[in-house]
Amino acid sequence: MRLERRSAYHVQLQRCVHRWSPPLIRSVSSASPMLQALPNQGESVKLEGAFHVTMIPGDGVGTELMHSVKEVFKAADVPVEFDEFHLSEVQNMASPERLEEVLTSMQANKVAIKGKIHTPMEYKGELASYEMRLRRKLDLFANVVHINSLPGYKTRHNNLDLVIIREQTEGEYSSLEHESVSGVIECLKIITRKKSNRIAKFAFDYATKKGRSKVTAVHKANIMKLGDGLFLQCCQEVAEFYPRIQFETMIIDNCCMQLVQNPYQFDVLVMPNLYGNIIDNLAAGLVGGAGVVPGESYSAEYAVFETGARHPFAQAVGRNIANPTAMLLTATNMLRHLNLEYHSNLISDAVKKVIKQGKVRTRDMGGYSTTTDFIKTVIDHLHARYTY
Repeated sequence: MRLERRSAYHVQLQRCVHRWSPPLIRSVSSASPMLQALPNQGESVKLEGAFHVTMIPGDGVGTELMHSVKEVFKAADVPVEFDEFHLSEVQNMASPERLEEVLTSMQANKVAIKGKIHTPMEYKGELASYEMRLRRKLDLFANVVHINSLPGYKTRHNNLDLVIIREQTEGEYSSLEHESVSGVIECLKIITRKKSNRIAKFAFDYATKKGRSKVTAVHKANIMKLGDGLFLQCCQEVAEFYPRIQFETMIIDNCCMQLVQNPYQFDVLVMPNLYGNIIDNLAAGLVGGAGVVPGESYSAEYAVFETGARHPFAQAVGRNIANPTAMLLTATNMLRHLNLEYHSNLISDAVKKVIKQGKVRTRDMGGYSTTTDFIKTVIDHLHARYTY
């Protein structure tokens, strides 16, 4: 049986049995400790055609990576149609009207896949970047990055399996800065009980649903006694509702050292915004770098899928050397969120098989293959799987 015939059958099957509801958020006082902020089975959805997903390629190699996703989806006959928007602060693709168009699409589709939107360091009258404005408008408070070693690709630490969860709507990224007197800049770090409770509950619910045994709260409460102290207090209070989950705390600088020395001690880590941004990238380096780690962000209604280590890789634009692994695995997580399990497993298995065989690898993984070579090989595996 050819891939096209089997895929078409599964498309029809998915359309008949598909059930999905957007994630729901409950307060910490909720009687049920089960995860409500992640996608679950829910009300029936009548699906006449393909799923519509907002696509934002972003800057750097984003366009090339999204092209890879579209090529693989086409080869696997995935029932998804992309509403594509090019949004950039550095390529004259930025305006309030453009941003509103993107937000309208994301709000209508509920699901998006995006690349990194580069944030320029120059101040041009607006402190909040496009990335931050998108997160705030959609309340994408929970960022999840799964650090998982890829079979067949050896790094200093192998067989890693840990999850980093960060609150990403406040903290140091609150865009509240001002010059109090000439030559003195004050930057405000915002930590609130409401959002600290929310992200702590998300982390414990995630651990409960995924069968994980420990949650580590990462902080700097020894120095920032009020701000990080409040975050830590909220995590401790929420932990009392989950007696089966081991809870520990760790100062951020020690956490960085421990991740490098012995990352196996960690299971689920939860932390404020800035620390999470740093730890995401550090941990990605443990399993191969920015090119191999997927990620996603959740609100009560929306899910946005993007690579775990967000780097535009601008120096690789047009050179056909970018590693599409992270974006493809991110896309398969998106398909799983849409309950397209068959297509998700089909593509993720093909990607992991290419890496495990070790014959086709991009430069960041020690090989000499191009982006095109990698995608072609993934597609070949898709077709080979169901050719008898």
